[in-house]
Amino acid sequence: MRNILRHRPLRFIFAANVISMLGSGMNTAAVTWSILQKTHSEMDLGLLAVLTTLPGMLMLPFTGVIIDREDRRHLLMLLDLGRGAVVLVVAVLALRGPVHTWQLYLMSMLVAAGFWMFWPTITALIQEMTPEAEFVHSNTFLLAGVQGGWLMAGALVGFVYDHIGLGGVLLIDCATYGASFLCYLLVRRGRHVVEHPETGPRPEGVVGRYFHELREGIAFLKGKPYVVLLGTSWALFIGAMLTQSVITAPLSDRILHAGAVGYGWLNAGWGMGAFLSVLYSPMVIRTRGARHSVGFSMGLLALSQFLLPFSHWLGIAVAIYAVMGSARGVGGIAMSSTMMEIVPKHFMGRVQNTFYFVGTVLQMAFGYLVGVAAHKLALSVGFFVVGTMYAVAAVTAMWPVAPPERYLEPELVAAEGSLPLDVGAGRAHGEVVPANPEHDSERG
Repeated sequence: MRNILRHRPLRFIFAANVISMLGSGMNTAAVTWSILQKTHSEMDLGLLAVLTTLPGMLMLPFTGVIIDREDRRHLLMLLDLGRGAVVLVVAVLALRGPVHTWQLYLMSMLVAAGFWMFWPTITALIQEMTPEAEFVHSNTFLLAGVQGGWLMAGALVGFVYDHIGLGGVLLIDCATYGASFLCYLLVRRGRHVVEHPETGPRPEGVVGRYFHELREGIAFLKGKPYVVLLGTSWALFIGAMLTQSVITAPLSDRILHAGAVGYGWLNAGWGMGAFLSVLYSPMVIRTRGARHSVGFSMGLLALSQFLLPFSHWLGIAVAIYAVMGSARGVGGIAMSSTMMEIVPKHFMGRVQNTFYFVGTVLQMAFGYLVGVAAHKLALSVGFFVVGTMYAVAAVTAMWPVAPPERYLEPELVAAEGSLPLDVGAGRAHGEVVPANPEHDSERG
């Protein structure tokens, strides 16, 4: 695993994620708690989930082509600048006086628009710059950075929110975007784009070319049931994980009676479990196989959701969140690594966005549904709905379909004004090898 850290560009990417996720996690937790305290309504948290999903639904059909055509590092830098500017404006407003709920909604929508482009972009950049034999370890370090940041954020917000307020938390978030931007600046020099193999004549014009490449991405999924089922499980996983935020703060407030500090401990439990999972995720995936790792992780997440409404004690709830974070780590790494192994680099943006789009639709539908159910029926109903989403994700991941073979392609990276990248050498064009050694026993 330490071989990954020998690649200087990847070290800066992982550092950027730790820093950026620290700020983003603090922002999310602080805004969620602020809205709950202002409105005392899970329905308003459900509305927040819907509003933060809407930009993704509008953008994802377009951004996949952009991710596959532009320099992914430059895209990440632009996203950091844009989100940092938005957060700074609201931070100043919060420091000058009370912030209206609609302003928090608007900020969250704009930041979410950046998030829904950020995550498929960073995953595609990691795939582009990681040697093919190191995808699991690379995704493990990526998760370590993400969850390490969220772990610190979850703990910090619960303990500092009452002292520095929403404005102070947002200023910290803004500063982390600036630090993340500098890390991406140091990843490499010049402009680098992943080239597409020549597959025939392409239409002239921006619009014609866009729709041609969009159809190429959809056509890639046809006849690949394993990819579709894994992607469906991924979409359900994303939708459930994001919808879960609607009911976490009310759990601390209404069932555990632990307030903001309890909310911080729940987030810290999730982050700690996910962060510690990086120690054993590669071993679990290697010994049990990616499919079984995903299925077991999703099933464990479902069971945890069914148990949470009956926890009643903060210590028990934090322990359950730690187990959930661990399952999130193993399942997420297995999904991302497998996708990197079976999807060609020049299709990664479009294929990811297809399933992210499904995930946003699920979050939009279930985010508000869970908020309404938790507010008007019972909070436990909301947990049961999210648990069912995880359960269906487990079924789709374990569906008996033979894994595909991996299509290895040469490193087709064009650089302008810089030295070649420090990445693993590609194999001959068109060579086919197993997607993962542990998949061999699963082939039909």
